[in-house]
Amino acid sequence: MIELRLKAYAKINLGLDVLRRREDGYHEVKMIMQTIGLYDRITLKKMREPGIQVKTNLYYLPENENNLVYQAAELLMDEFQLKSGVMIDLQKFIPVAAGMAGGSSDAAAVLYGMNRMFRLGLSKKDLMRRGVKIGADVPYCIMRGTALAEGIGEQLSPLKPMPKCRILVAKPPISVSTKFVYENLKLEKDTKHPDIDGILQGIESGNLQEIAAHMGNLLETVTIPYHPVIAQIKEEMVQGGALNAMMSGSGPTVFGLFENENLAEETCRKLREGNLTKQVYLADVYNNYRK
Repeated sequence: MIELRLKAYAKINLGLDVLRRREDGYHEVKMIMQTIGLYDRITLKKMREPGIQVKTNLYYLPENENNLVYQAAELLMDEFQLKSGVMIDLQKFIPVAAGMAGGSSDAAAVLYGMNRMFRLGLSKKDLMRRGVKIGADVPYCIMRGTALAEGIGEQLSPLKPMPKCRILVAKPPISVSTKFVYENLKLEKDTKHPDIDGILQGIESGNLQEIAAHMGNLLETVTIPYHPVIAQIKEEMVQGGALNAMMSGSGPTVFGLFENENLAEETCRKLREGNLTKQVYLADVYNNYRK
């Protein structure tokens, strides 16, 4: 296998709760993760000469060991002492630094692709165990679909597929540091936590309205006061007919769940014509689990 073309899918968080800060500095979380049909394109090409080459379509992305795709390739090349090299062509479409695990999904795709290209014989669980060394979201991005994530995000439990709907994704022209958000998150006795169990019940019963009614993201308590535009985008989506709208991950991307495709398309058009957003996409639920 000389060349392999892959899709690295974005994720949203239907619910994100932070339970406590651990002694090692990480935070214990409880999240509902969902893959959506927005993706980056990755082409892997085997090279005779050793080494890793990365090229991207965005000038500001690193093309060296600071890129997670490089780290993913290097992890397997070092472990299996691969003699051939690999060229990684990364075409980014998932918004960058947006709370949608774009970088983690790219790394997951490279791990999956390297395993196939070099016939390493690793199972999905083998890849997930290695992926957590690169980032907490990588194991989920290897698995994909609908899942409950616990621990630091690496303890994954597959769930019944989320009901089909249209998902409107909008990123304002700002960037948010995940590190900053978690460092400024206040966990008090009276902190109101999202109802993750309510979302789980909605998924189990296949009830999209119940899922939407219980959506919540504790990190909004940090991000929205610094960036009120996130709340404005949420309001635009709800007014446009979304069952609910929420920030994904640490932000700043906002997504809305729509049962009505016409309302989703109309709200998408309005957001694109307005000045609140920089990138706006319509996507579907994606529930194709990796085997």
